[in-house]
Amino acid sequence: MTQQGRRQERFSRPRSPHPPKRRTGPSRPPVEDPARQAALDTLREVRVRDAYANLLLPQLLRERRITGRDAALATELAYGACRSIGLLDEILDACLDRPLNKVEPGLLDVLRLGTYQLLRTRIPAHAAVASTVDLVRGEQGSRQTGFVNAVLRKVSELDEEAWMDRLAPDPAQDPIGNLSMRNAHPRWVARAFADSLGSTGEELAAALAANNERPAVHLVARPGEVTAEELAAMTGGEVAPYSPYGVRLAAGAGDPAGLEPVRERLASVQDEGSQLCALALTRPPITGADERWLDLCSGPGGKSALLAALLAISGGSLDAVEKAPHRARLVERATEGLPITLHTGDGRQPAALGLAPGTFDRVLVDAPCTGLGSLRRRPESRWRRQPSDVGELTRLQRELLLSAVELVRPGGVVAYVVCSPHLAETVGVVSDVVRRTGVTTLDARESFPAMPDLGAGPHVQLWPHRHGTDAMFCALLRR
Repeated sequence: MTQQGRRQERFSRPRSPHPPKRRTGPSRPPVEDPARQAALDTLREVRVRDAYANLLLPQLLRERRITGRDAALATELAYGACRSIGLLDEILDACLDRPLNKVEPGLLDVLRLGTYQLLRTRIPAHAAVASTVDLVRGEQGSRQTGFVNAVLRKVSELDEEAWMDRLAPDPAQDPIGNLSMRNAHPRWVARAFADSLGSTGEELAAALAANNERPAVHLVARPGEVTAEELAAMTGGEVAPYSPYGVRLAAGAGDPAGLEPVRERLASVQDEGSQLCALALTRPPITGADERWLDLCSGPGGKSALLAALLAISGGSLDAVEKAPHRARLVERATEGLPITLHTGDGRQPAALGLAPGTFDRVLVDAPCTGLGSLRRRPESRWRRQPSDVGELTRLQRELLLSAVELVRPGGVVAYVVCSPHLAETVGVVSDVVRRTGVTTLDARESFPAMPDLGAGPHVQLWPHRHGTDAMFCALLRR
């Protein structure tokens, strides 16, 4: 295993070989630095409970009434540190007199937070070190403050670029390794992006860098209720460049759940790429009836709501399948008032759900995947996934797509969608199903009108650095 791989493995479950020593200070830090404390608590919960930072931090900010500049600082520190775990650990490993797995996990969280401030923010070095030491003092008393101070002082001797010059692989000999470390990605993820892009140079660098940028919030206007232009006027956003129902809000625009159109179900939060992939299902022409559609993997309900709203206009209906009961409840809430029949169960076993072969005119398979296409929205996810996850997921994806081909009627259309550029999850799954079933592959680019840089086809791979969307993949098949 490479040095970088060892660092990444240590992130997921760092363990101390000894029980933590009894604390000599207060059990809770003083409420003097709410922003940094919220960021530290987020890092800790991500490590201990496998929490999702993008769900946990907004909750902490609301509960603790952290707003304004403090909320912005907490967001930058928490999300930034979560994205950069592997890079931060490489640098800390070079500054420690012990292996990372010999450092108490809670203390390692603090060191990561301090290192991120030193290398990736404009916070003065003395303030970054002092505030981090204060966090340790508040939680553990003074016994670890000297250690933390010494480590962070050593980190501060170089800036990030100088650390990378020292630690990153030689770009001439190992371009993917160099870019993966400089952009804080696991090597296997960077390799997957390189394989999909066909590049180990400037475009790979741009794609990885885009995963570290804070994304804009995308809204989808509910068809038949409000137009994108009206939604943009209501929210102060801009009409999306590609989706006819999309609106983009500026990064840092606040919690979109509080927007009036979202509260009134005139709109919902949905990446423009997801909107486009759902709409792509509706665009290839079919002969005969076109009124019964199926969403085979519907949770949490965003694509189902968009498709059902379109069917409400045309007089059709949507069937939606979701295996997990809690996600099925999310679908139910997202599609309230729309022409939809929800089935809770496994889409690979349609007969158990009462779904007959050859019944549907159009079928969407928005399959479970590694989620490598949404790394910018899920800060810690790049370090949580492992290469070993891919094989199990591709088996599931293949089985779901085969089920969809069975359920669509002759002449009908199936859209296979994943939020990943990994070739095994995208063209690998589609090619295998086409070979097994003899379905016809359509040119999906025709269903993404006016979009640039869609490549040679027939499938469509969207990219954050090219299109400003998540890295969604879409294949269209006709039975």
